[in-house]
Amino acid sequence: MLIHMIGICGTGMGSLAGLLRDAGHDVRGSDENVYPPISTMLRDRGIPILEGYRAENILAATPRPDLVIVGNIANRDNPEARALLESGIEYLSMPQALGRFFLASRHSIVVAGTHGKTTTTAMIARMLVESGRDPSFLVGGILKDLDQSYRLGAGEAFVIEGDEYETSFFDKGPKFLHYMPRTAVLTSVEYDHAEMFPSLDAVKEAFSRFVALVPAASAGGALIVCADDAIALLLSRPCRGEIVGYGLGPGARLRAELIETRPDGMLFRALDAGRDLGTFRIGAAGAHNLRNALAAVAVGLKLGLSPEEIRRGLGSFSGVRRRQEVRGVSAGVTVIDDFAHHPTAVRETIAAIRTSHPGQRLWAVFEPRTNTTRRDVFQAEYAQAFDGADEVVIAPVDHPERAPEGRRFSVERLIADLRGRGLSAQHEPAGVPGIVATIAEKARRGDVVLIMSNGGFGGIAEKLLAALDARAGISARPAG
Repeated sequence: MLIHMIGICGTGMGSLAGLLRDAGHDVRGSDENVYPPISTMLRDRGIPILEGYRAENILAATPRPDLVIVGNIANRDNPEARALLESGIEYLSMPQALGRFFLASRHSIVVAGTHGKTTTTAMIARMLVESGRDPSFLVGGILKDLDQSYRLGAGEAFVIEGDEYETSFFDKGPKFLHYMPRTAVLTSVEYDHAEMFPSLDAVKEAFSRFVALVPAASAGGALIVCADDAIALLLSRPCRGEIVGYGLGPGARLRAELIETRPDGMLFRALDAGRDLGTFRIGAAGAHNLRNALAAVAVGLKLGLSPEEIRRGLGSFSGVRRRQEVRGVSAGVTVIDDFAHHPTAVRETIAAIRTSHPGQRLWAVFEPRTNTTRRDVFQAEYAQAFDGADEVVIAPVDHPERAPEGRRFSVERLIADLRGRGLSAQHEPAGVPGIVATIAEKARRGDVVLIMSNGGFGGIAEKLLAALDARAGISARPAG
């Protein structure tokens, strides 16, 4: 089957493209503002990318596609979407395609929640690979040790990140409602995606519908829920499946006791209803990642893995690109890239880096880029999210015009609020060039620079390392 994908370089769409190709289909796609790592992954696997959206990609293609998969980046006015609606060619959303081609015949393990979806999904996937279960998976990021965001295996399990964002322009419901969970994970529930959900109650309703999809316990259904999150725990109560609570607090059935945090991760002890499962290691820091690991342990136990298999799997997990990823060290300055953008994620990530790099000066560089961040929804919350940083640098809002006038996020107000809290904070109106020049000039040996954005951020990590190299007299840096 010849399949064309509109918006192929989205993290989910790119992974689906790889899955379809591995399943024997001829796949191509279109996108704009193409950037690594997804674009690199697709090209390495021989999947053509047409840059820009054009009606002729649908109507004049030879041969015409048998099926078009529409990413949620495309609205009804997208040139290819308009051409598609005129063409009579069959089309599906990304979640519909996943359900049809992959999930219906497998044990679907769906990881949902406001925070921690990608890392938790990746941990579970790596654990099942290491234990020989030969799973399939689709993750919203690239696993560093496997160098891929997807895998088509022969085993029964399919592990997938369950996104609550809208499915497509022709289906405004959340993506995860199409994923048929037999085992579900609910990591957290907070307000997010202000352009889609008008209130926290609307977010709760979406997750309630997701939880309702879990089959009854008698049919093998299970919900793994973070007992430390009051909203997630409340939403789990009507679930028909077996409910397993995990967390750091005393109310959780599966608990963790932190033993040690170090630059390469954490050691912790896991207790299942008081039963000591032993010591585990993960290559990530922070309380949020401790909870992510516990969710993976819970899924492993539910699927019949032994504590030793789980231990090996988590120990082999080296992380996901752009999740606390060390991009390089130059002139004694460590540059770390992270996907954090919600104020809770910003706060937790800063705390994690502070813990794993004690005594080092920490720069927090943040780009307000999401549709929610462009609005003033979290204006006050961001003022409290950077407390663990020594130096804060805020980039200009990316495409502020996409937020309603009168409800736009104010970088200037944020800087004033941060300074009012005693933080050293600055705004760089020049964007990436100004940020790179400032940090390259002022950073000193032993500093850590944490870059946070849910987008490419103008290749700032590479540009900063190059500027630091130039300052240190290093002529060239190895590719990658």
